[in-house]
Amino acid sequence: MDLFEDESGPGGGPNGGNAHDYTVSEISGAVKRVIEGEFGRVRVRGEVGRVSRPRSGHMYFDLKDDRSVIAAVSWKGQVDRMPVVPEEGMEVIATGKLTTFPGQSKYQLIVDTVEPAGAGALMAMLEARKKALAAEGLFDARHKQPLPWLPKVIGVVTSPSGAVIRDILHRLRDRFPRHVLIWPVAVQGQNCASEVARAIRGFNAMAPDGPIPRPDLLIVARGGGSIEDLWGFNEEIVVRAAYESRIPLISAVGHETDTTLIDHASDKRAPTPTAAAEMAVPVRGELVVWLQDAGARMGRAVRARVEIQRQRHSDLSRSLGRPEAVLDPVRQRYDWWADRLDPALRGVTLRKRSEFGRIEARLSPGLLTRGLAEQGRRLEGLSTRLLAARARNLDLARMRNAQSRERLDSLSLRMTQAQLRRTQQLGERLERLDRMRQTLGYAETLKRGYAVVRAGERVVTTAAAAADQAMLQIEFADGALPVAVEGVDAPTPIEKPAERKAPKKSVKKDDPPEQGSLF
Repeated sequence: MDLFEDESGPGGGPNGGNAHDYTVSEISGAVKRVIEGEFGRVRVRGEVGRVSRPRSGHMYFDLKDDRSVIAAVSWKGQVDRMPVVPEEGMEVIATGKLTTFPGQSKYQLIVDTVEPAGAGALMAMLEARKKALAAEGLFDARHKQPLPWLPKVIGVVTSPSGAVIRDILHRLRDRFPRHVLIWPVAVQGQNCASEVARAIRGFNAMAPDGPIPRPDLLIVARGGGSIEDLWGFNEEIVVRAAYESRIPLISAVGHETDTTLIDHASDKRAPTPTAAAEMAVPVRGELVVWLQDAGARMGRAVRARVEIQRQRHSDLSRSLGRPEAVLDPVRQRYDWWADRLDPALRGVTLRKRSEFGRIEARLSPGLLTRGLAEQGRRLEGLSTRLLAARARNLDLARMRNAQSRERLDSLSLRMTQAQLRRTQQLGERLERLDRMRQTLGYAETLKRGYAVVRAGERVVTTAAAAADQAMLQIEFADGALPVAVEGVDAPTPIEKPAERKAPKKSVKKDDPPEQGSLF
């Protein structure tokens, strides 16, 4: 018998006097069993309406279309397992169990999974979020930070159990081993966005001189997947954390064709996690080779520079005169005057003594005594004057010697400067002449498409001279080619230039000198 059938007996009247009296709980339980038995597990498509998430972690929302609304609820454990969290305005397909809520006499859908109703709806929501964040300036290029050339510590935000971290560590080890800090996170699911944002902010919060070294570069990495799997990296909390990061950040989420919003906010986007490791560090082997080559080139340049300066110094020293050559004449004159001074004094003394002898007979002893005394005084005065003159001559010689040294130093300086200028001018002229020699040389002429014809060691310049030879040699820019001349039976012996005597030729005075041809 149906629970809701009218059980009035034969004597029952229209008022159902014999009808069973049900309690409220019985009615509610019966309705619950009917609804759950009739529908069971269902998939409902609709637009998400009001969404509420209290502190308990459960989520309450509405599913609606243009005419009806169904209340829906997801418990905390179900919300944590959802790859896509429903937001107001999304069109979704909710899968769950239809039941009743006796406390309010209403039915509801307990949802355990939510799927976007087609990629179009999800992409529309993603595009709207992208425009909103771009309008705030989170994707502006002027906020991008340059990556460090060789970071000491690299922080990696990814799952510790996936192949991504192994690929990154393997590539870093091959290119340039660095210290790596791994912050384990969930790379999909409900907890992905919050854990990734917490990891980025956690790395930035580290002290530079703390017990754990602060990274110089961050890599947020995940393998490829569907848009639902990568949805955690499209969440606003992750985008803002990447934008606010003071540490340069490389986004390596998905494969090359996958694009998430964190790619726009990061400082650099890598197509794959392996490519992110390649962007992070250079190749150590290439750096070693480059440094060795640069060191060798620097050593050669230094040695060449030192040798050039040594040769230039040697050349200049040979061209300068000796200081002794200027001082020797002055010293010679001084010695000559010094040598003449003593004989002059002795000559004066002898001359005066002779004069004294002539007049000695005519002088009395007293007069002689007086004369001797007077002559002695005169001789002392003369000696004093001679000594003073000698001192003056010595001072004059010293002064002239000092002036000569000054003139010599000035002359040496001017000669050095003039010689340096002359050497530089001659070097420049030599370089110009060498370039002209190379330009006008016959080797440059051969490079322009000409050739030199030789018979042995002799240059053949006419067809008549070439017709007498059995073998000719044609020299091009890249080598020589032997050629046999038709119509000549036996080769003509060719004398070597060293053994052949050149015929004497009269040269007229007005005739210009003969110019040999290169061809």
